[in-house]
Amino acid sequence: MGIFFALIIILSWISHCAYMLLLLEWNSSSIGMWFHVALQTYLSVGLFITAHDAMHGTVSSNKAINNLIGWVSCFLFAGMNYKRLITNHMAHHTYPGTEKDPDYDMSQNYVVWFLRFMIHYTTISQLIVMGALFNLLKFIAPEINIWIFWVVPSMLGALQLFTFGTYIPHRTPHTHDMQPHNARTIKKNHLYAMLTCYFFGYHHEHHASPRTPWWKLYTMK
Repeated sequence: MGIFFALIIILSWISHCAYMLLLLEWNSSSIGMWFHVALQTYLSVGLFITAHDAMHGTVSSNKAINNLIGWVSCFLFAGMNYKRLITNHMAHHTYPGTEKDPDYDMSQNYVVWFLRFMIHYTTISQLIVMGALFNLLKFIAPEINIWIFWVVPSMLGALQLFTFGTYIPHRTPHTHDMQPHNARTIKKNHLYAMLTCYFFGYHHEHHASPRTPWWKLYTMK
């Protein structure tokens, strides 16, 4: 089932992105246009969640297929380095909510934490890849479409992932019920959990059982 859900998300992201870039004419007064942006943002979140599951080896029992899906998901999300993400993410699980956690910021300031989060995961090679893709896309799609339908959903997806998958689960105070992972969980509301971050609001459950894929996390609640 892991491969099935991964392919659904990847193919949906690709097909919807292509549709928007090639066939839509941007109109800021159209509600439908903003719906497309919101949907692509949600699918972008799904890409990273898929890559995240691959980091834990839960997309496929075949390591080569699992890592290929993880690599593709990271690349489509924002040209990210899958191997580098694995290293950082394993450190996050080893030292959650501490100074040694690469995803954590001691200041607890939302803006500072998000900027640090973005800077930490952004590389020169990633910027080069994304810049090259942007300019290649200009041969087939209007530049405004590239900004609105490709760049903006990726940025909003990163913000959504940070808010519901890092900031809310790991911010202080670190109460007794968050131990030993310094991770809190949202109240049981499967629809809200799915819409905000593919059930990763159930974050304490994820840290307690990291090999439970996103689509089974609700069963841990």
